[in-house]
Amino acid sequence: MTDRSSRPHHSPDRTHLHVERQVLHLRTSRRWGPARIGGRLDLPASTCHAILRRAGVTRLTHLDRATRQPVRRYEHPCPGDLIHVDIKKLGNIPDGGGWRTQGRARGKLNRTATTGHGTDAWGGARLGYAYLHTAIDDHSRLAYTEILDDERKETAAAFWHRAHAWFTRHGITIARVLTDNGSCYKSRLWHDTCTQLGVTVKKTRPYRPQTNGKVERFHRTMTDEWAYAKAYRSETARRAALPTWLHTYNNHRHHTALGGPPASRVPNLSGQNT
Repeated sequence: MTDRSSRPHHSPDRTHLHVERQVLHLRTSRRWGPARIGGRLDLPASTCHAILRRAGVTRLTHLDRATRQPVRRYEHPCPGDLIHVDIKKLGNIPDGGGWRTQGRARGKLNRTATTGHGTDAWGGARLGYAYLHTAIDDHSRLAYTEILDDERKETAAAFWHRAHAWFTRHGITIARVLTDNGSCYKSRLWHDTCTQLGVTVKKTRPYRPQTNGKVERFHRTMTDEWAYAKAYRSETARRAALPTWLHTYNNHRHHTALGGPPASRVPNLSGQNT
């Protein structure tokens, strides 16, 4: 009375093997999804999806863009085992709003009318950039960010002192810090600062920003949900909104990779913000 397979001995309507090979080839060589592959081969998208699923092909979102190989994800087991640090540069907003929200014509007028800055050859204000210095914990994704005026080694070292103190206040002892190969992070001052704080310095491989992907992804989230989330009328207004957004991210915003906010992964911290 043992159950036997009910699979048919023959499947005459199954897609031919050479067509399946074409589908798989387009997937790996072009990184196309089922709809685009179907358009090229004149097949229904559902058929292409079934072929890819049978072959166990990795989702496009799980593939490295450069190598087309499955991304090797990692996560350190404890808060503080590794802190990712990086800098994101954003253009400052002129008074009245910038071109992203007001359009290029109005944005140019606002830039020209903004005072307190030097001017360029066209009479517009040289607004400069906001440098977002960020430190994010690998295990919990708890993040600390400051908006500073530059990315010099002295600025980066001073930020790291404050970030280290902030993580310490949240019960996290930092063992390692991972950065890219930017000039401020290759400086003797940066290494001396980390040594003074008892932190081991680690660097990403050249031209491999994916290694520092957690802070890169956080910066993308921050630009989507804070920096460009609304039509700020000035740079002052945008900067004033950052502390509230950052508190929400750390303590209340559901993180899809964690199943809860970052604070829920830090011992004795989540209870402070219930």
